[in-house]
Amino acid sequence: MRAIVIKEFGGPENIEISDVPEPLAAEGWVLVDVERSGLNFAELHQMAGTYLTTNELPFTPGTEVYGKDPSGRRVLGIIASGGHAQRAVVPAESLVPVPDFVTGEEALALGLQGFTAWHLLRTCARAVRGQSIVVHAAAGGVGSLAVQLAKAWGAARVIGSASTPDKRELALSIGADAVVDSNTDDMTAALLEANRGRPLDVVLEMAGGHTLDQGLAALGTHGRMVVFGSASDEPSTPVRLESLIGASRSVTGFWAADLMRTNRRALTDTLNGLFGMVKNKQLKPVIGGTYVLEDAARAFGLLADRSTTGKVVLDTTGN
Repeated sequence: MRAIVIKEFGGPENIEISDVPEPLAAEGWVLVDVERSGLNFAELHQMAGTYLTTNELPFTPGTEVYGKDPSGRRVLGIIASGGHAQRAVVPAESLVPVPDFVTGEEALALGLQGFTAWHLLRTCARAVRGQSIVVHAAAGGVGSLAVQLAKAWGAARVIGSASTPDKRELALSIGADAVVDSNTDDMTAALLEANRGRPLDVVLEMAGGHTLDQGLAALGTHGRMVVFGSASDEPSTPVRLESLIGASRSVTGFWAADLMRTNRRALTDTLNGLFGMVKNKQLKPVIGGTYVLEDAARAFGLLADRSTTGKVVLDTTGN
């Protein structure tokens, strides 16, 4: 079968498409005929050897697969690696049936990124109706879903940040009440202005560096910042914990793998909730493009350059 193979750590230019042996499904695992696989920014860190966990070389990246199980069911699977291939083995507990009204691309969009957006707001931020919520990278995979979820769940004001006019326009089109340029030198002032001069209730933070510093400064009393990435690779200023006391602010982190590991029902329950919102037209995943497997290096390059929006998908069905 054909698969992406990473033989040395580096960037997308190190991606090779090779013939590799078909994986074998051990007890408790299911062999999936993969039709589509989803790209995630974290995989760039995996390929660079800078992720939270390090893969042993050589390896096939890919944490989300959509396809059919041996019974012919349409399924979405979440795995640690091995997804960017024509077949993959998935733990049975990490397979979720996909309803007919959801496309394969939409299912992938709702996988790790939808799961993350849901729990950033519900589990970590504990967002409630009437709050102001900042979503950085609001045109991206997680961000575009978080904007829509925040609005559907009653946020009073959703503020998105994005790097280009087109991305900011996309954020507005899916429900953001205001947008700011993520390249601004004074993010604190831009966020406060976008919130009509009022401090913020929730900031979903994935950029790091000065964006994190200035977002924290814009939080109001009882404000919560949830950190789920550091895309800029720029270090933020260490937070003096005593400084959080005065306004009763809090900062928490989130990694989807931790919740999936500690709560076996979380993936299925969350995805069923997301599927229901799609059916009720409360949520529309943004699909940023589908590329054939042989174009994987180009697709990952666009992701690395922040040139994509929504969910980027690989078509793994070609020979």
